Amino acid sequence: MATIQPPRSSLPAGAEPPAPPSARLDSSDSNTITSTMAGDDGQVDPAHRLPDQQHFNGSTEKPRLPRLSIETLPELDAIPTLMSPRHNTMNPFRRVHNPLEIDDYFTGPRDTQKHSKWPLFMQMHGSILPKMMLPLLGVGAWTTMLTVINFKVTNLGIHNILLTVLGFVVGMGLSFRSSTAYERYSEGRRYWASLLLACQTLGRVYWVHAKEREGELGKKDVLAKLTVLNLLVAFSVALKHRLRFEPYTCYDDISHLVAHLDTFAQRATEEEPDKTLKSLQPPGFFKAVGEYIGVSFAASNPRKVIKKASRPLGNLPLEILCYLATYTDELIANGQLPVPMQQTLAYNNMAILNDVLVGTDRVLSTPLPIAYAIAIAQITWVYILLLPFQLLPTLNWITIPATIAAAYIILGLLMIGREIENPFGRDVNDLPLESYCAQVAEDMDIIACQKKRTTNAEWIENIDNKPLWPLSNSGWQVWMNRGEDMIREAVAQKLESNFETRKELDKLQSEMSLMDKVRRMSKATGCNV
Repeated sequence: MATIQPPRSSLPAGAEPPAPPSARLDSSDSNTITSTMAGDDGQVDPAHRLPDQQHFNGSTEKPRLPRLSIETLPELDAIPTLMSPRHNTMNPFRRVHNPLEIDDYFTGPRDTQKHSKWPLFMQMHGSILPKMMLPLLGVGAWTTMLTVINFKVTNLGIHNILLTVLGFVVGMGLSFRSSTAYERYSEGRRYWASLLLACQTLGRVYWVHAKEREGELGKKDVLAKLTVLNLLVAFSVALKHRLRFEPYTCYDDISHLVAHLDTFAQRATEEEPDKTLKSLQPPGFFKAVGEYIGVSFAASNPRKVIKKASRPLGNLPLEILCYLATYTDELIANGQLPVPMQQTLAYNNMAILNDVLVGTDRVLSTPLPIAYAIAIAQITWVYILLLPFQLLPTLNWITIPATIAAAYIILGLLMIGREIENPFGRDVNDLPLESYCAQVAEDMDIIACQKKRTTNAEWIENIDNKPLWPLSNSGWQVWMNRGEDMIREAVAQKLESNFETRKELDKLQSEMSLMDKVRRMSKATGCNV
């Protein structure tokens, strides 16, 4: 999807440029581009034809955009500007583009930028309740059956000593399960924070500290810097897909970032198109519902795509790191990164990215030992199934709702630990990896927007610079006309002045708060103050 803008040179003098259309590229736009690519004889150069104008001789091959070289490219002023597709396309890092999409409510990870005004106990998005519906129905049926047998056939009540003994063991098991799962969740978040820090630092090193050469080489250096900033974004997105067992490069948020790289994943994507397309297919309706309500038989093997691969898939984040390392070596060899501290900073932060890659792999591939997981699940279910026998002598028919309530509490803690044990998945309570990748992309764009500055006088000596604010509202030029002793004396007074100002502001805020309370009380009582 592209947006067409008329060339500035074609606008008459004094005329305002029309607003860019937001619609898709239609036939009229296609004709406009075609006419600009036509020669003097009115015929379109075959190298410049659009895909739907080319003749395929009955071939069913999917049309592709022509590759234009510098020699065959027409004059830039004669071609309407094709804006970047990112201007009119959805954010590729968003899970769901439509805010009213029903699937966005039941799947995750949760969008942390959204705000809900519902009380927490009434919120369903992110709640573990949907996955507990079937277990709670089973517990309710089991308790109802035992209660009916107890009152209609024979007494099933037993002493409640097991409540104390087994309750202590179950509490310890659930506490261990929850604390272990949250530790993994917190560790995963810590690794992604380290990734963001390393990307920001490397972005500054490459864009700000790396010197640019003169002439055409300087233009190459700028484009190379932009390419490397995109590689930092590609590393974060590739890591996200690796942690979700998505080994190919056909996904919308990464295909444009690594298409120019020679990687194992790129080769596998090109040579196994059938498996690539199959990996993009969403699960069926009943399978998706089964996974949502926690039916274990409906859950797919997350490593299924990797197991069915017939070619090496490689390690895409690691391969991207290799490209970053070779670029850094070239900068140093060309003398564009001459300061040793900056060189050390670049290599150290690449090591941090490697540590993030290995650390997240460790969190993903080292779950709670299966013996612990099985034992805790079995102990919990034994406790719940024996609970009605101990409640019947005391609660009678109230045993049914009481057991269901107890099962809700116990199973809730068990399933929360199970859900956050892998913090990199697609559950609602998992880490919002899409948001982290979007943050990296935004930070790289912010760094790339910084001007090339040969001196700092442009912003230090700016007229709007007020170096001693709030003590003085005078600007840079005013203080430059004063003596150094006067400047230092003003700096010494700044701390005391700020302290007195804060005290006055606190006093004023307290008085305003008191007046506001009096005003509300008078309004409530109907008295005029």
